[in-house]
Amino acid sequence: MPRVGYRGEGHPLRVLFVGFGNVGRTAGEILRDPKNYPGVADLDLATVGLITRTRGCLANPSGVDLSRALEELKTRGRFAPDHPDRTDLDGLTAARTLDYHVLVEISPLNVAARGEPAISHVRAALSRGRHAVTANKGPVAWAHEELCALAEEKGAAFLKETTVMDGVPVFNLAERCMQGCRVLEIAGILNSTSNWVLAGLEEGLSLEAAVRVAQEAGIAEADPSHDLEGWDGAVKVSALANGLMGGELTPDQVERVGMSHLTPETVASARTRGRRFKMLCRAWRDEEGVLKGRSALEELPLDHFYASVSGAGAALTLRTDLLHTIRVVEEGGTSLVPTAYGVLSDLLALRDRMNF
Repeated sequence: MPRVGYRGEGHPLRVLFVGFGNVGRTAGEILRDPKNYPGVADLDLATVGLITRTRGCLANPSGVDLSRALEELKTRGRFAPDHPDRTDLDGLTAARTLDYHVLVEISPLNVAARGEPAISHVRAALSRGRHAVTANKGPVAWAHEELCALAEEKGAAFLKETTVMDGVPVFNLAERCMQGCRVLEIAGILNSTSNWVLAGLEEGLSLEAAVRVAQEAGIAEADPSHDLEGWDGAVKVSALANGLMGGELTPDQVERVGMSHLTPETVASARTRGRRFKMLCRAWRDEEGVLKGRSALEELPLDHFYASVSGAGAALTLRTDLLHTIRVVEEGGTSLVPTAYGVLSDLLALRDRMNF
């Protein structure tokens, strides 16, 4: 088995992972055994650090043995106590001191802390002129303008493709294929948990039972309150508005209407009237040009575009000034491969930018 992550011939891209949960491990598995994904087979990485909050931390300037690290996580649930690359570095210290080309910020989102400590991790990397890739929505939702300005000042890249709709190229679509267009309005179904739970309610399940089904399918978190109360949608619509509409809209400023009050009877009553409930995210500018956001339960006609988005699917609509309305649809599943791909696609873009 190849020792993925070690320095080989040429000049590998030196990567520091802060956070290495399910998405990070899925990306690592793709890189370790790329025969099923030949498009990323030539992504030559040296993983100089794997920093986690609960599973231990590894660092090696020559490259951590990623295959060994993945095996330890699989068999032990954490890095082995006698691992030769064990370190006591935390995420911020690693971002400030290790030698790397790219920081991959993939730690869990902390809504209560307004995106910290992920924002500080990204800020530390960019301040050193290092590139930053974030799958954590916090830096884009709460500090996008600051971090983009810092990246420009330092000649670094701040990439964020995985923050919304997994690895679907939403930001790349706008930035690379819609140059000269202004995005005037954003709308979409962006939270798979709420969509899955709504489907369960339509089948007659109670809210609690529908949540359990979503958890068993690997869709819902142990605590799904952020999804059901619209916080996840608020963070995502902030990230989209900031990244595509040039604003600085924080999740705290997004209007939220959750779905915890729904019952199977309420949902069934809507269906008899030819209606269906969906959690929708929206961003727009008001008459004064102020950026607004909404993450809320809405009742839609059955023939509405969003009413057809089922299960773990997602859909995004962009209204622009120069193009017709553009829609992007992702047919959902429970695999983390698309999310991991979003991280890898940003790394591929950086590799090409740096001529590695």
